Amino acid sequence: MERYWFGDVEGGVCRPAEAGPAALARRIETFGSEFGRPDWRQAQACGAVRDRADYIAVLQAGCMERARARVATELSGKDVELLQMVRTLDEIDHVANLLLERAVDWQAVLDPAFTRKYKRGGKALAGRIQRSPSPALRMVGGEIENLGELRNRLMREVSRRADAVLPNTSALVGGLVAARLMAEAGGLSPLARMPAATIQVLGARTAIFSHIRGSAPSPKHGVIFQHRRVHNAPKEVRGRVARVLAAKLAIGARIDYFRGELDPAFVEEAQKRIDAAGVSP
Repeated sequence: MERYWFGDVEGGVCRPAEAGPAALARRIETFGSEFGRPDWRQAQACGAVRDRADYIAVLQAGCMERARARVATELSGKDVELLQMVRTLDEIDHVANLLLERAVDWQAVLDPAFTRKYKRGGKALAGRIQRSPSPALRMVGGEIENLGELRNRLMREVSRRADAVLPNTSALVGGLVAARLMAEAGGLSPLARMPAATIQVLGARTAIFSHIRGSAPSPKHGVIFQHRRVHNAPKEVRGRVARVLAAKLAIGARIDYFRGELDPAFVEEAQKRIDAAGVSP
């Protein structure tokens, strides 16, 4: 039997497939890799289309319907909103840093007593800008503070959401780091399919490229360096801690993807293994 998108042909007899874009989309989804490459005249002889223009229009409608269904499926994932939240958080950081840098240069023009020590940021810088003689600069300073407050609120919401979407990963490294790992991977599904060695260096893109060019050592950690177990570990065992943590994160991400619920026994055992890795020999 020869199978085509418009129907099945066997013994010279064509059995038309169910008509309509939705039915065609389901047929393409099910048998797409098995379809032959017909001439439009075969579809016409099967009674599926009137002419070549109709052939193209029917096939286009079916493909568009399939694309809409796939997009809807992708956007219905429980990790989709969290992914957008993390990316928004990064954009807020980027915008706030740009505004702060511009405000520092602006303040330096207006205030000859403004010295480099205020360029370190913090409350001293914020207070200096709020006391600026320029109302416009004070307005910008207020918006920078508002962005900082928005960032803090969004960070708490990201962490809360990550606890629900990535319960085991969050239990190991905290909600914020877990969410950033997922964002670097491109979603929960890609993260769950990554080997531990890749998870270990997620977020270390610049260091990896420098290593490939031969001008730097290979990175030992990426985003996971933000977790206290890694950045507080003695330097001589930091790489080992990162490897063990990444291995447990790889398992945790798979549990999150396939089961979607916290596994206390796994988390407890993983915490013990990670703690043991941080003990100096």
